[in-house]
Parts: sequence; C-alpha cells; structure tokens
Amino acid sequence: MSLRGLIFNKNQLKFLVILWVTLLSVHSVVWADEAVPKLEGYGADLSQTSVSGLSSGGFMTAQFHVAYSDRLVGAGIIAGGPFYCVGSYETNPSKFLQQATATCNTPATAFVAPDGKGLFKKASQFAADKKIADLNNLKDDRVYIFTGSKDQVVKTEVVDQVAKFYQAAGLKPEQIKYDRDSVNAGHAIIVQQGSVGCSDTNTPYINDCDFMQSQRVLEQIYGKLNPPADQPTGKIIKFDQSEFIQAKNTSMSKEAYAYVPKVCETESCKVHVAIHGCEQGAKLIGNNYYSLTGYNEIADTNNMIVLYPQVEPSNATPYNPKGCWDFWGYSSADPANPVFYTRESPQMKAIIGMIDRLGESRSK
Repeated sequence: MSLRGLIFNKNQLKFLVILWVTLLSVHSVVWADEAVPKLEGYGADLSQTSVSGLSSGGFMTAQFHVAYSDRLVGAGIIAGGPFYCVGSYETNPSKFLQQATATCNTPATAFVAPDGKGLFKKASQFAADKKIADLNNLKDDRVYIFTGSKDQVVKTEVVDQVAKFYQAAGLKPEQIKYDRDSVNAGHAIIVQQGSVGCSDTNTPYINDCDFMQSQRVLEQIYGKLNPPADQPTGKIIKFDQSEFIQAKNTSMSKEAYAYVPKVCETESCKVHVAIHGCEQGAKLIGNNYYSLTGYNEIADTNNMIVLYPQVEPSNATPYNPKGCWDFWGYSSADPANPVFYTRESPQMKAIIGMIDRLGESRSK
C-alpha cells in the first residue's frame, strides 16, 4: 500500500473514531436526561400532609402553611420568620428585598422586628380576598418553632413573631412548641452528630447539638411516633422536578428528591415536605440535607414519605446567588404585583403539584 493510501486510511479511521465518540457523547447526554424519571404516584394519604424548613425554607414553610392551610396539618419553622414577614412595615414591593435582609433577618432592635399579630391581620384580609386559604383551617394544626441562641442570621426577635402569628390565629399553647433559648445553636438545623459545631454558622448548616430536630418537628405535628430506624429500609429517589415548574423565575432545580419507605410502596402513607435553606440545595451540598438531617429515619418507621423540593443559585434572572426560597418576591412575573405569599406562588404551586402526584394511584 502506498504512503498516500495509508495516510488516507488512517484519516478515515480517525474521522470515524471522532464521529463515533461525538455521537456517543450526545447519546450519553440525552440518556442522562432521560434517566431522571418522573415522580411516581404512591397512593399517599394527603389528609396527613405537613411541612417544615430551615432559614429561607422556614420562611417558605410559614408561607406554605398559611396559604395552603386547607391542605396541611402542621408545620415546623426552624430559624425562620412569620408569614408575609416583608410586609410588616412596608407596602411597596420594590422595598421587600430590603425588608427581607433587615426586618426579617437582623432587625436593629426588637421595635423594628416583624409584627406577628399585625401580619395575622394582613393574612385575614388576604384570606377574605381568596388569595390564601381560610385561616380557620389553622386552628386545629400543630406547630414547631426553633431559634438558636447563637443565631445571628435570623435573630430570635424575628422568630418570636412566628409564635405571635399562630397565637393570633387561635392555636392553643399545647399546639405550639417553641424551642427558644434552649440550645446554643448557630443558624442551622440540628442533628445528633454532625461536622459543624453547635454554636457555629457554617456550611452545610447542619449542626451537632446532640439531638435530632427533625424528630422533634414530626412528633410535635403528629404526636408520639415510633423510634427512628437505625438503618432505613426505603430508598431515596431522584425525580424530574421541572415538570412541576410552570413559571420562568422560580430558581427551582431540574431535579428534586424524595424518601420513600419500603412500606409506602404498598401502603398509603403520610407526606412531609422538608424544605432546605439558603446554600443548602443539592447543587451546593450534595445529599447532606436529604440524607443526613434525620427525616428519613423517623419517616421509615412511621409510614411517611418525605419530599425534598430543590432551589438552586442563580446569578441571572432571578438574581438568587445563595439559592434561597422566595419570601420577598423574586419569583413573581410582575414585581409590582408579587404573588410569592399567595396560592399563586410559582414555587408553592410546584410543591403542591408534587404532593398531588404522590397522592395519585401507583402505576401497575
């Protein structure tokens, strides 16, 4: 064979190899996308649905619980503020972000902290206008509230107003468990063992304070529960969250997670929604929140599916660099007419869609 023929054949071979690798790469990308399944139905008992969250997830929990109180039986608000916190002293939506970082996080004094009773009055008007559910639905619910004494991100004065809001809503003392000044914790959800010291405020904001806060949350909402499993028998599933997102500015991730105990594959189980805080989505801390916060272990022995919706950082529109849930209006299509606290909130509607899917019949 001539040298020219050899070079030609080698070039042909090189072209075919490049083409094959390219096609394989494209196929792999498509396959990876297709590998994220849709969330399945599990025939869940949606009459026993509850929610909890930390930090911005705590603010979202307060919003979600109030806006959809007809769908929920209780809530756990960890280091978060009351419903519609940014509206305490402001009616101009252009200033809501300023309120979120000041009044609703680190108010200079208790006198400029949010007003829980006043916010309940505003919520009553929203309910009258059909923007949120009838607030009478809250009266038989149970609520867990937590603030760490070393938390300088969302100060105790802010969290105090969560209790004031629910008291104004008519909840009795036994319906509200407020862990206040009992733990020298930083800004975090609390676990039995963790990599961050109890009083610190550091990523992944899962602090070692020698107890499982998720268990306290769920026992306050549901009453006495079976002890958590040493080794959960169920599975964590990753699913396509994007099918539930019906708006552009949600900052919600393409993928989300759920923990499904083995028993829930054949029996009807309760649903708990666990909402992470800022800088806690899976895009930033991997599986830490949905695997290490203790929800799965207590859910495993108490017939409970745990849903972990996800938000991720965004440096574009909307500007959400820390991956926080929306409690000041960034997800609203019209910034002058925000809907983040109403039943039209695109983030809350997405979560409701996921809950409804869990309640659908199992596929055969």
